[in-house]
Amino acid sequence: GQANKWVKNMEKNSKLAVIKLSDSSFVRTLENAIQFGTPVLLENIGEELDPILEPLLLKQTFRQGGVDYMRLGENVIEYSPDFRFYITTRLRNPHYLPEVAVKVSLLNFMITVEGLQDQLLG
Repeated sequence: GQANKWVKNMEKNSKLAVIKLSDSSFVRTLENAIQFGTPVLLENIGEELDPILEPLLLKQTFRQGGVDYMRLGENVIEYSPDFRFYITTRLRNPHYLPEVAVKVSLLNFMITVEGLQDQLLG
């Protein structure tokens, strides 16, 4: 959709990796991007996120020997401050749990009549 196009255009010169939760290599791609400071676009998520993303969304890094690290699943990986993470959904009017909403910045790229009614009446 519109959000995917915007992210891809904005990061076109930055080796953007595009992944889905269903990709067999999604964790490996994420680990590489975190280490090398390249952007990642996680497309088409539902209303629940994979628990492996938790430390990433909370930016749970720790410093050891002057280097920042992050634990992602079983692995401890070096964390580059240049890393950027984008998540998009195809859901027209997603309702994320407050625990998720406080960890991310939500941007609505498409206002539909139904979505506008929900926002105005909700």
